[in-house]
Amino acid sequence: MSGIRTVIVDDEPLAREKLRGFLGRHPDLELAGEAADGLEAIAVIERVRPALLLLDIQMPELDGFEVLAALEGPATPYVIFATAYDHYAVQAFEVGAVDYLLKPIAPDRFDQAVERARTELRRGDGAALAERLARALEAAAPGRPRVERFLVRERERSRFVSADEVDWIEAAGNYVKLHARSGTHLLRATMKDLLPRLDPARFARIHRTAIVNLRRVKYLEPWSHGDQRVVLESGERLTLSRRFRDALPLTLGDGP
Repeated sequence: MSGIRTVIVDDEPLAREKLRGFLGRHPDLELAGEAADGLEAIAVIERVRPALLLLDIQMPELDGFEVLAALEGPATPYVIFATAYDHYAVQAFEVGAVDYLLKPIAPDRFDQAVERARTELRRGDGAALAERLARALEAAAPGRPRVERFLVRERERSRFVSADEVDWIEAAGNYVKLHARSGTHLLRATMKDLLPRLDPARFARIHRTAIVNLRRVKYLEPWSHGDQRVVLESGERLTLSRRFRDALPLTLGDGP
């Protein structure tokens, strides 16, 4: 009978080695994969679909919270954070972490966290976990760093799209569509989540369903019912609703 599929994510080889040793003390935990940075973590998690994730927070490429934000809802595992920094604890529990282990980790403290994970797994409410994660990441958005690049999927791989490449962003339910020079990319995020993390000198919301890159705006033109249209350098026309007109800088002029 297979055990609880577990993935270890930590950029320090010695830390991963120690966690492997702790896992070996629990026959019901099956090591299904390891990753040394955030990008590799996403690939491993989506490939092996673990039930439990031992996750560091500060890592190259993407931090632990960004890894969770990039996962699709049904793939969200239960998480035990293992980190050297205590100031992430509140945010960790807000996103639904089973436990929060501070390095150096004592064996008995690890055992306690595993027992909590077993309890959560027996309850088996993964949908509620995914929903709680989504709400917490949205609430934490204003305090997170500005977005300079987006992690997008292309077939079997993930890659970064620079914020400068994006012409405009379109709402699509619990997702957004990035309309970029390289094409259209689907990203799991909401407009409410994303807007506070975008540079206001570069991006502005012009409609409840659209955020525009101000550097791609060519001019404005009149439209119906007091609205206007934003004409992009690509020739695409987007509605500027009266509600969001003040968000655009005064330096943007009308069209020819």
